[in-house]
Formats: sequence, C-alpha cells, structure tokens
Amino acid sequence: MKMQFPKHWLVSAIVLTFAATATTAMADQIVKIGSAEPLTGGSAHLGKDNENGARLAIEEINAHGLRIAGQRIHLVLDAQDDAADPRTATQVAQKLVDNKVVAVVGHMNSGASIPASKIYHSAGIVQISPSSTNPAYTRQGFNTTYRVVATDAQQGPALASYAARALKIRSVAVVDDSTAYGQGLANEFEKTARAHGVKVLSHDATTDKAVDFRAILTKIKAENPDAIMYGGMDATGGPMAKQARQLGLRAKFLSGDGVCTTGLQKLAGNATDNVVCSQAGASVEKMAGGAAFAAKYRKRFGHDIEFDAPFTYDAVYIIVDAMKRANSTSPAKILAKMPSTNYRGVLGETTFDAHGDLRHGVISIYNYRGGRKTLLDTVRM
Repeated sequence: MKMQFPKHWLVSAIVLTFAATATTAMADQIVKIGSAEPLTGGSAHLGKDNENGARLAIEEINAHGLRIAGQRIHLVLDAQDDAADPRTATQVAQKLVDNKVVAVVGHMNSGASIPASKIYHSAGIVQISPSSTNPAYTRQGFNTTYRVVATDAQQGPALASYAARALKIRSVAVVDDSTAYGQGLANEFEKTARAHGVKVLSHDATTDKAVDFRAILTKIKAENPDAIMYGGMDATGGPMAKQARQLGLRAKFLSGDGVCTTGLQKLAGNATDNVVCSQAGASVEKMAGGAAFAAKYRKRFGHDIEFDAPFTYDAVYIIVDAMKRANSTSPAKILAKMPSTNYRGVLGETTFDAHGDLRHGVISIYNYRGGRKTLLDTVRM
C-alpha cells in the first residue's frame, strides 16, 4: 500500500535538508600545517619543545578565529617524528606532502632539513626551519626554504671571535659529530679561530650516537688545548663535557646551539660550569615578546621552554600571515607571499633575504653558573 504523508511533513523535510546543506557549507575548512622534528631518541626533548611551540600557536589562532576568503579555517598540526635521521626525514617529508599540508615548520636538525627540503620543493610547499643553521640548507636554489634563526656562517664565527677576544683562547681542539649541523658549525668556527690567530691543534670526528668519548679526549688531553670546541647536540655534548672533566681536562668546552640547552646539567653534571656556548637567535629575555611567551608556554605545558619553541611559534604565525596576505590556503599562493614577509612577533621583526635567510640574524653567547644557563653577550649580524 502506498503511504501518503501530510504536506507539512514534506515542507519540513525540505527545510531540514536545506538547513543541513547550509550548515555543511558553513563548516570549518580543515587546513594542515606540518611539523617535523625528532620526537624519539637523544634529541626528543628538544623536538618536543619545537612541536609544543607550533602547537601553542595553532591553538591560539583557532581560539581567536581565522577566516580566509570568507571561509572559516580550522588549523591542524600534523606532527611527525623524523628521529633526527636524514633517511627518516625524507620519508616524513613525503608523508606530509601526501597528507596535503599547506606548509611545514621544520625540520629541527640541518641533517634532516636538507634532504627533506628537496621533497617540499618538488611539491611547492613552504618549509620554515626554526633551528637548522647549516648555510647549505638555503643555498640549494630552492624558493621553498626559509629559516627563522641565524646560520652557522654567523654562529661559528661569533663563537670563535668571542673565544679569542673575551676568553683569550689561544689553542683549541675541534670535534664534530659527523652530521651536517655539527660539521658545518665546527668548520665555520675553525676558519674564524684561525683568522684570529688561534692555533687549531686537531679536528676529530665522532658520531651523534656515540656515548664514550674517552679515546678522543685522552688524545686531546695530551695536546693540552685552552679549549675544546664541539659541533653537535646536547645528548652527546653533555656526556663529552662530563667525561672531559673526569679525565682532568680543564680546557673550556665550547659549542653551539645544539648543546646550549637549559637541561644540559642533567647530561653534563658540574662540567656545565666549564661550558661556553652560542645560540643562533636572541635569548628569550631579549626577545620582543619573550616574557609573555614564556609565561603562556609555562601555563599551557607546565614547564619552561627548552630551546626553540619561540621560533616554531613565530614560524606558524608567519605561515598564517602569508595565508592572510594571499587570501588563500593554496600552498602555491602562500609560497608566493613568503618573500615579502614583514612579520613582528615574539622574535621581533622577521624579514627574509633572497635565499630565505633572516636579514638581521642574532647570536647569543651563554655560560652556566651553578648549572643555570646565563646570557653573557649578544652579537647582531
């Protein structure tokens, strides 16, 4: 038997269908921003700090509301673990491309950023590294590579100049961890140290997975340098500094931003009192919005920032700024607006040169007093 429905039921059904269609049309557009850093392994604490900075920015932007071309946008952070490994980094990069991210904040390490950058370039996706300092990263001819820190071509010379000028270092033994970051930093340091008349007694290599440095350190002890310069991360630099102290080396332990972390004492013990290190960026206390950011971060995550969180935070905002200026979420249109970036955020003013490097890099020099990281000097490049 054919069923008959009252006319008002039919009208109600049409209204409901229209309302559902309208609601769907007004629903948020999901836009993914990639995040890539080591979330496992020896540098996981640094990688998580990077992810947290980006996540805080995403959460804030969503809370305030974002509209592009009249469409309400909901940002999603697609965070991936590259394990600080070049091969894994390329797999992560391809996964982010396949996941249709509109831009990427990462990678943390130069050795991951450089191979991954080729994949992002082929896909036409903006990549902003918050911490990769090897100059080669932005010298590949790619229009997709950017960074919000100074380079090793600035950091290495700044640390070497400070060592010669302020610490009166006259001889140094150099060690690197065989990564793109560690080698790049160590080589740039060495060139400037020689130019300042510092005698480079040796240059040895270890790996970023090593745990025992006593053979290299015993050789260096016989050389009796004023300082040991190490290019690498805190996961290896901390134990190296500690073992140097245990072997009776009194040489200053110099290193770059990979070692220059707030938690170094956990890895180096009281040997931190012998460490002088550089960071390829302003210290949080010297950043335009540093104090406010540090308070927000602490409230959200329950602990202080480790290292690069302010840089990943601003990197997300820089991507969204380009999105707004393009009035589009298209990766190609976001990319087209990146060269004209003039963004003022936590880091201060960010503008890029033709390579995607900062126009005005800053290097900070630190030591440790009672295990606490303390600012010594700021060098503007």
